[in-house]
Amino acid sequence: MILEKFGKKIKYLRLRLGISQEELAFRCSLHRNYVSDAERGRRNVSLKALEKFASGFDITVSELLEWGNE
Repeated sequence: MILEKFGKKIKYLRLRLGISQEELAFRCSLHRNYVSDAERGRRNVSLKALEKFASGFDITVSELLEWGNE
């Protein structure tokens, strides 16, 4: 399911940076609960939120949506 794949990608990138959900939320200008729900695949993330996540990780939206071996 795409929501779960996206959530795994968010968590992978966050852990790779060694930051908390709260720190990621701050970097993305999102609520921590939103980040948590996205990581668990329970949030249908908007296009605006995709852009915020990409910005928070300092990557492009297309890089954010690449599914590798995370």
